[in-house]
Amino acid sequence: MPLIEVSVIQDVFTPQQKQEIIGRLTEAMVQVEGENMRPVTWCVVREVASGDWGIAGNPLSTADVKALAAGAGV
Repeated sequence: MPLIEVSVIQDVFTPQQKQEIIGRLTEAMVQVEGENMRPVTWCVVREVASGDWGIAGNPLSTADVKALAAGAGV
């Protein structure tokens, strides 16, 4: 029984986007493992508090991620 875990920074994704992440990742796993595994494929989206995630020794905030998504640098 596969478990897909996704960590994201809190308040970056809407509930609808998180639902889409779950759906698409589940579909990807089912394509690999077969349709019979769909009922036992779990997907968990965990949110990490803004500033509790770091890249290259620097904390990353919700605002930083939104700026990246908009095409701006951090």
